[in-house]
Amino acid sequence: MATFNIPLDAFYGVLLIFLRVVGIVFSTPVLDSATIPVLFKAALAIAVSVLLFPVVGSGVNVANLGLATFVIGILSEIAIGVTIGLSVKLLFTGIQLAGQIAGFQMGFAVANVVDPATSAQIPILAQLYNLTAMLVFLAVNAHHMFFSALVESYTLVPPLSLQLHSELVGMMMRLAANMFVVGIKVGAPLIAVMLLVTAGLGLVSRTVPQMHIFIVAMPLKILIGLAFMIVLAPYLTAFLIDIFSSYRTTLYELIQLMAGGR
Repeated sequence: MATFNIPLDAFYGVLLIFLRVVGIVFSTPVLDSATIPVLFKAALAIAVSVLLFPVVGSGVNVANLGLATFVIGILSEIAIGVTIGLSVKLLFTGIQLAGQIAGFQMGFAVANVVDPATSAQIPILAQLYNLTAMLVFLAVNAHHMFFSALVESYTLVPPLSLQLHSELVGMMMRLAANMFVVGIKVGAPLIAVMLLVTAGLGLVSRTVPQMHIFIVAMPLKILIGLAFMIVLAPYLTAFLIDIFSSYRTTLYELIQLMAGGR
């Protein structure tokens, strides 16, 4: 019978890497969807951890590793992974918010669909924007920045060496505030068009009181909104590509702050 002799230091090293990878896998966009089986996510995290162990090393000495230190190390590794995944999740939430605001202006807020990622009901246009962002995210290979950020995180923040910088909380708050900025930027053209259409319909209702403006307004808003979405689609794609390309710098700054700002 074949036996495997795995050094205890190597086992704990792979375990700490696995916890950080799990935090990213379960919190990052695309992979955080409830439609993806948990077993697949766990198997992916184990495979990535085993591949990363000879690349990044561990530096874990079991002889000097106490119970309290190990528990704190587990929590810190999970916190690092969740922080990296959450920082990008906020970006997708802002894009989804843009679709929700624009859908409310167009009249799509009355029709909701079930989001497979959260199992919650969201407007149709918000789901469309979210799926578009995910397709662009995968098409430009922006998901590769998670692997590069993961390897870079072990260079700056080795296992059991998390140092929380005072600016880390401030940066996460700025990323949360940037979610609303992204939402306004993505949805601004369509929101502005719907505002002009609403103002025009208001003028028509005042000049022609006999017209049933509420019956005319909803299909007209949907038609104009869909037409402008088709026109703005290339510009939206280019804007999303710019956002995802520039987010690599944000991830690097975030990892530096988790390394104590060094």
